[in-house]
Amino acid sequence: MQGPISILAILAFSLLWAVPGNADERPDTGISGVYEVIVGVSDAAPALEYFAQFGFTEVASADITSVEASGLYGVDSALRSVRLQNGEVDAHGLIRLLEWAKPTGPGVGYAPPETIGTRIAVMRTRDIVRIADVFTDLRERAGQAWLLAGPIFDDLYDASEGTPSIVNRRVGVREMAVYGTWFNHVFFQRYGYTIPGYGVIGEHSPLGTSEFTHHSFIVSGDLSEVTDYYESVFGFMSENDPVVSGDWQKGPRTVFLMEPGRSHWYRGFVSPNDVSGKLKFFSLHGLHMADDRSDRQRPGELGITLHSLWTPRLDQVHGLALEAGLHPGSVQDNEFDERSFVMRGPDGANWQIIEREGSAWKPVTKFQLLDVNN
Repeated sequence: MQGPISILAILAFSLLWAVPGNADERPDTGISGVYEVIVGVSDAAPALEYFAQFGFTEVASADITSVEASGLYGVDSALRSVRLQNGEVDAHGLIRLLEWAKPTGPGVGYAPPETIGTRIAVMRTRDIVRIADVFTDLRERAGQAWLLAGPIFDDLYDASEGTPSIVNRRVGVREMAVYGTWFNHVFFQRYGYTIPGYGVIGEHSPLGTSEFTHHSFIVSGDLSEVTDYYESVFGFMSENDPVVSGDWQKGPRTVFLMEPGRSHWYRGFVSPNDVSGKLKFFSLHGLHMADDRSDRQRPGELGITLHSLWTPRLDQVHGLALEAGLHPGSVQDNEFDERSFVMRGPDGANWQIIEREGSAWKPVTKFQLLDVNN
């Protein structure tokens, strides 16, 4: 690669990052980026083995009765809960496994990528070809239900300049998606740049993968309306007004396995307190028909059914949710004895908001694209 990333690309993305979203109208909630992706399972042991390969280790566990689980989550089932962390990053990007003694249903399950109710967790990798080989073997040799999409290379920020040569190499990211019966991944590998605080890969990770950096939600409805509460209640910054993307773009076409003529609305959000733990929302555009499994997007079901955020100002966020008419649950201690409440947004996303004063890992709050020579 020759020279720094394009200044125009940095400027364009900086504007996308910081504007719109009126800072005077956003409440200062102290909210984190997405803290945990929460996954319902019927047996935690295979899931623990699975996520260990991506660098996650157990940092907390708890068991509660069916009566306690009913009070917390509305699920009449005994529950074992296990929190997993990737390396030292405890500010965002964790996993929580909810092992239900009596799951209420299969969740969204194995489905086309744009199925309403689908949730996708995203992580950085240092070797995406190795990831592709692993999941190809799981599908073709082990007979497991994994749907692979990609990898595909894209220059997200139009940062490649001049005539390619051995020293002037293109800048961009290669990404792929893997959709399963109980978990959906997107993996990405960067070339020519890095973003501090956004995907930390340690030597402890067998597959060379990071914490979860962002999360995608396939929802229905007008994104301007159903996602408004991320600003007005949670205090997130909107990266953009809803925009249309689709099959004419390499990345979305490949990752979502989009057929010709398909498109969707997109809107992103980021916490002012962490560049990582971002949220991305997609809603079908036009007359396309999609399978709607959003009724399976509830605690007690299997798969990704819940996410968490943390804030030092829990009562403020609870009050804002009440004022917005979102009918949050009561504030009570969760299975880890953390003050919290559970709520469901108009976009169908389920959230547990947790009270926490801070994290040992200091989140990066300034977004930077830095040149690297690879």
